[in-house]
Amino acid sequence: MSKRVVLAMSGGVDSSAAAVLLQQQGYEVIGLFMRSGATDDSHETVCRTSITADLPILNPKAHKQGCCSASDAADARRVADSLDIPFHALNFQDAFGRIKDYFADEYLAGRTPNPCVMCNNWLKFGKLWEFAQSVGADHIASGHYARIARDGDVSVLTRGRDRSKDQSYVLFGINKAILDRVIFPVGDFEKTEIRDLARQTGLRVADKPDSQEICFIPDNDYVGFLDRYRGPQETAGEIVDTEGNVLGRHDGFQQFTVGQRKRLGITFGTPRYVVAVEPTTRRVVIGMRDDLLEPTLEADRLNWLVDDIPTRFACHAQIRSQHEAAAAEVELLGEDRVRVYFTEPQFGVAPGQAVVFYDGNRVLGGGWIR
Repeated sequence: MSKRVVLAMSGGVDSSAAAVLLQQQGYEVIGLFMRSGATDDSHETVCRTSITADLPILNPKAHKQGCCSASDAADARRVADSLDIPFHALNFQDAFGRIKDYFADEYLAGRTPNPCVMCNNWLKFGKLWEFAQSVGADHIASGHYARIARDGDVSVLTRGRDRSKDQSYVLFGINKAILDRVIFPVGDFEKTEIRDLARQTGLRVADKPDSQEICFIPDNDYVGFLDRYRGPQETAGEIVDTEGNVLGRHDGFQQFTVGQRKRLGITFGTPRYVVAVEPTTRRVVIGMRDDLLEPTLEADRLNWLVDDIPTRFACHAQIRSQHEAAAAEVELLGEDRVRVYFTEPQFGVAPGQAVVFYDGNRVLGGGWIR
């Protein structure tokens, strides 16, 4: 089988180190940077240039550009040049437009979206695989902290070795049919080891901070993005307690997510949290922490990475990226819906977020919380 692989390069240390590791493993690496369409150029293919490896990165300070900016593209190109690998930067504006639509639709429906999962599903492991096939590559790779393991003749997705950086949660939506083609080179390493490798290789991105923002909202102003993208919305309404008593008013329910404690617009003597967002009534419900404890949840739009799912099974269920997966039992309610029963009630189950099911470190699949 061919050893040609297309690597998603973001200009960060993880994907850059992934390129080094793939070369060490004997792969012919092709780098691909995915533009979001935010820049003026509508389409660009950039092959390896004569830019020298000792030029500084363009974005050495606190990362406020997301992962798809022009400066990130330049950083990725410099890494590719230093490693002598072909490099392409393509504009996936239409695909990013779909992700932006999803993000806006979810917030305006009172749910909490997870665009990183959708980006992985639609773009990084969708368009990336299409591009790989077009250039004769048999594998695709990224700098995610996860691993592909073997269970007999079957490829399975598992957590990365560095549990503090594990990203298997946001990868549950990968098409099971291409798991054989996916490589996560950094998944067997700790983050500190990856930075050390980048330094030893002379990559100037070795100390580049991790991106914490959504790439199309680099200023983290979700409400501002929604106003610009969809225009002003008639979403103002009442803030109420769990008994329905009116406590005040808000300017728009899209400013709130389940579990939120800060920026409620009202001062209380003890901590209060957003318990629910009701888009039909435009009400935001505020309660105590215990009001956020949920013994069950329902999810749909499922993606399974294993065959022959039983109608009821025990596992650990993770309900957000920083959540510690909790013991649970999953019941299939139909072809595309499940109910999850937690052994202990869980805090902050948010409609719109993903729930991912694990058997030990192995990802069984997941879905979207209803």
